[in-house]
Amino acid sequence: MTKRIGLLLAAVLTLSTQAIAAPPQWVRVTTSMGEFTIEVNAERAPLTAANFLRYVKEGYYSGTLFHRVVGNFVVQGGGYMAADFKLKTPHESIPNESGNGLRNKRGTVGLARAGEPHSGNAQFYINLADNPDLDPVPTRWGYAVFGTVVQGMEVLERIGVLPTGKAGPFKSEAPLTPVVIQKAELMTVPPPLEVKPTPAEPLPTLPPQPAPDKSTE
Repeated sequence: MTKRIGLLLAAVLTLSTQAIAAPPQWVRVTTSMGEFTIEVNAERAPLTAANFLRYVKEGYYSGTLFHRVVGNFVVQGGGYMAADFKLKTPHESIPNESGNGLRNKRGTVGLARAGEPHSGNAQFYINLADNPDLDPVPTRWGYAVFGTVVQGMEVLERIGVLPTGKAGPFKSEAPLTPVVIQKAELMTVPPPLEVKPTPAEPLPTLPPQPAPDKSTE
């Protein structure tokens, strides 16, 4: 127990220092079904953000799968290799930051974990819907949100409706057509804003005008 507490404290000090020094970051994730961009929130989730960026900088996610897809819930990946379904060896687990005030809303990105609250490491998920059941409550830990998809949510929506079932070691919820994370990379500049066209406003209806008075012509 003492050794585990020491490791957690070391992770806190290391990752928090990295997060404080880092400016706002954006990560482009390229998959076999298209690209999407994550804005990483290092201010509200310093440990989890620094942890994710560490894996990105190392190229850890290249060639991994989105191995779990649950429609109207989440898309999860970043841990299993596409070539052989083997689980990659991650770094140490980090403390759970689910109490940071960021909610599991549609389009947010969180750190996946096992049943133990502080077991999250490399795998991440994207919420396909608002999922308040993943947020913390006074009686239990939640799942830590550390970012938001700011571009390419339509790619994740397409992934979210893929047929799923048994594949490799997964008994269910695995896409029957593998979705591969080809690379995840830091962006040097912020992504351009996605501008949605504003619908044209209808022209005002003018009252009927009287016919010209010929006597004045």
